[in-house]
Amino acid sequence: MKRLLIPLKGDEIAPRFDLAPEVMIVTVTDDGEIAEQRLMVMAHASPESLCELILKEKVDVTVCCGIEEEFFQYLTWKKVRVIDSVVGSCERIVDCFRTGTLTPGTILR
Repeated sequence: MKRLLIPLKGDEIAPRFDLAPEVMIVTVTDDGEIAEQRLMVMAHASPESLCELILKEKVDVTVCCGIEEEFFQYLTWKKVRVIDSVVGSCERIVDCFRTGTLTPGTILR
């Protein structure tokens, strides 16, 4: 099983990691099925609180659009895979992740 976190603004991925008002956390089984999906509203948008949530929720993969190098390196050091420069709707991102076709720079428009 893999836990995926997507910072959101509405139904789309947030343009910046540190400005996401809400996040989607999705648990995907090894065969690509969604075991759990939760939407969480952030008390305040900040990269520090988002990193703390990622570690607390034991997230394996974070998908984002833009992320500062400092936070990219921190999450990578904490063994969280970061797939960045992704653009698109949450639903399409989750579908691509489930099928193994989501890579850095993926644009789903």
